[in-house]
Amino acid sequence: MGKIYASLKSIASYIPPTCISNVDFEKTLDTNDEWITKRTGIKTRYFALPSQQTSDLAYEAGKKAIERAGIEPKDIDAVIVATLSPDYLTMPSTACITSFKLGIENKAAFDISAACSGFVYLLSLAKSFIESGTYKQILIIGAEKTSSVLDFSDRSTCVLFGDGAGACVISSTNDEKAAILGVNVSANGRYQDFLCTPRAHATFGAIQAQEKQSFIQMKGNETFKVAVKTLVSEVKEILNTHHINPQDVSFFIPHQANLRIINAVGENLNFTPEQIVVSIQKYGNTSAASIPMAMNDLYEEKKLKYGDLMLLDALGGGLTWGSALVHFGGTN
Repeated sequence: MGKIYASLKSIASYIPPTCISNVDFEKTLDTNDEWITKRTGIKTRYFALPSQQTSDLAYEAGKKAIERAGIEPKDIDAVIVATLSPDYLTMPSTACITSFKLGIENKAAFDISAACSGFVYLLSLAKSFIESGTYKQILIIGAEKTSSVLDFSDRSTCVLFGDGAGACVISSTNDEKAAILGVNVSANGRYQDFLCTPRAHATFGAIQAQEKQSFIQMKGNETFKVAVKTLVSEVKEILNTHHINPQDVSFFIPHQANLRIINAVGENLNFTPEQIVVSIQKYGNTSAASIPMAMNDLYEEKKLKYGDLMLLDALGGGLTWGSALVHFGGTN
């Protein structure tokens, strides 16, 4: 038996039903389509129904990913969800709820918190679990109902985000051409207030006043500067480590946070427009779901083929960041 590699065997996404255009924000905010488009590249985003939770979005994407992998829910050994907008504040995990909805019981299930870098962190965990022989089939899901943590009176943040979910089945393989080559993840809490969701803390013996719900807060200019510098450095490092040239990458799929960041990183690294995958204009920033949602668009457009090399790159609240070199190991 040859060496065991982790392979991305399937990809799927779920887009919630309510499409919100930039014009819709003009009714309640001092903003307009031109202002939003120029600064972000976003034209539309989708919001979940009030009755939908993050686990519902994760369930839809996860169910399709399992079907596309040609396996059954019972074949999944672990479910890991990355989210900044969980069903519950601290427990139970969204992964536990999603697993149950999928019919997966008595298997490992847990969440991770790495914000917009969450999907890359998921790949790092899944790769380690598979290659160590701990598990054979892992369902990883980036799922977000960011609309539940947005202040819709704050035009600097509420126009940026959208809801959605993206899921992958990561399986073992002996084919290096279908393997996850490498994943780098890192973080620095020095920048914790650049992008965060504050919360109130109870005090023993005191009557706590009902405070305003915690919403996403962001220092946009500071985050932009750190993002471009960090993401360029991160990509150069992982390409050099694996002795890969930019032209050898089939698709560069960055986290979809801001079109100006995507373009700045792409130009700095000399990627062609054909290599760079952009979906922010449709979905906005869907945090941990953005990379798998963009990947799924490639798949459904029949552009993603077995063995194609994808370069993933993300930065999120924490600050966290990471990159990955991933061959597509599924069929299309």
